[in-house]
Amino acid sequence: MIRLTVNEIAQAVNGRVVGDGDLAVEAGVEIDSRLIKSGFLFVAKPGEQTDGHNFAGAAIEAGATALLVERELDVSVPQVVVADVVVALGLLATEVLRRLRETSKLTVIGITGSNGKTSTKNMLRAALSQFGETIAPRESFNNHVGAPLSMLLTSEKTRYLVVELGADGLGSIDYLSNMCKPDVAVELKVGLAHVGEFGGIEVTAKIKAELIKHIRPGGVLVYNSDDSYCSAMAEGFTGRKLSFGTGHADYQASGHRLSLEGTSADVSYPDGESATLQLQILGEHQVMNALATIAVCDDLGLDRSSVIKALSALPLAERWRMQLGVVDGVAIINDAYNASPDSTKAALQTLAILGRETGRRTIAVLGEMAELGKFAAEQHDAIGRIVVRLNIDQLFVVGENAKLIHMGASQEGSWDGESKFFDSIDTALEAVREMLVTGDIVLIKSSKSANLRHLGDALMGAK
Repeated sequence: MIRLTVNEIAQAVNGRVVGDGDLAVEAGVEIDSRLIKSGFLFVAKPGEQTDGHNFAGAAIEAGATALLVERELDVSVPQVVVADVVVALGLLATEVLRRLRETSKLTVIGITGSNGKTSTKNMLRAALSQFGETIAPRESFNNHVGAPLSMLLTSEKTRYLVVELGADGLGSIDYLSNMCKPDVAVELKVGLAHVGEFGGIEVTAKIKAELIKHIRPGGVLVYNSDDSYCSAMAEGFTGRKLSFGTGHADYQASGHRLSLEGTSADVSYPDGESATLQLQILGEHQVMNALATIAVCDDLGLDRSSVIKALSALPLAERWRMQLGVVDGVAIINDAYNASPDSTKAALQTLAILGRETGRRTIAVLGEMAELGKFAAEQHDAIGRIVVRLNIDQLFVVGENAKLIHMGASQEGSWDGESKFFDSIDTALEAVREMLVTGDIVLIKSSKSANLRHLGDALMGAK
């Protein structure tokens, strides 16, 4: 973070200073007292389970220079008192980026999409960090709290800031993108993730499009031309734009090849040059995330071969995202951090291709795809039928909320035991372990709330 006095922080967030307003904060900003270090600003955020104000003392002991609070506390360090610390956090991030843009060469890349945000964010971090200090969110810090915390990691040394913009209803991406005002905006995909919350895919598209109106003058829109919703957004944008995709696009991928060693494709650039992209990460859908990264970096004028090498060297998109482990000759793909109908279908297609190319038995362990609302029954049933159509050899379905996957598979094919349903993770884990033999390929896929990632960890012997 840049150096700011308590008075300057208060002015940025419309707060009231208690204590020494001339004292400076220059190390960082945190809402978790356990992560506070000397010189930090501690943000006392009230939560559903606990209240950050109760941990102010621990934050001060850890070295907090000042506090951002909603009520005045009896403490030894300066405080900035505001009505809402989350709103204040966003205002502070906005001010820090405004100042940095006046004094440095900071470039901000904003990413949104129903799928692929975190993988693309990590790919961009790997590529961009070769050319200058790059800040990108940890984990999935992409909401009204996590995104500004990520923005506040920037300093005068930061060359690139990658912001992951998650949707939480109409106006949510508008709020975050107005905060960061990207120089480069990336629209990855509009899909069925969160469709139950938003009320339909058209609403999802409208939310994702909120990013575009905040692109800075002279900035660029990088969009997925394979996705009709993203293409429609681009048609309505009068500024500079670049497309990526497998069809007609400025940056095109073709000749996809998939094996347990990774995923490869041929990449064509707008000027006619080409390159071979070789990812260690599994999944043809990861090629699109890499292609978006290539388009962003190319528009920034960065060396193409260095970008390709950085992507090739990336061992993993993120933990629990197409994470491959091999135990006793069994290949285990743990992709159980997020799940939507689109991402589940993509993961199943990867499993089917791997099985077809290697002749190995394929096993899918599936759990609930959360936040689908009224679309849940239809979409879970459809996934079960897709498993059959892809000729997956064995299906394990875990959890009552995912039972329609099992029922859909059973109704689609005349299976005799190929689909099994389990109420609990423990019983499913035992059954999977009993069935596995050397050479099997296992995919574990569910939303985070279904907790199947822990089943995948158990199969891999990880903690």
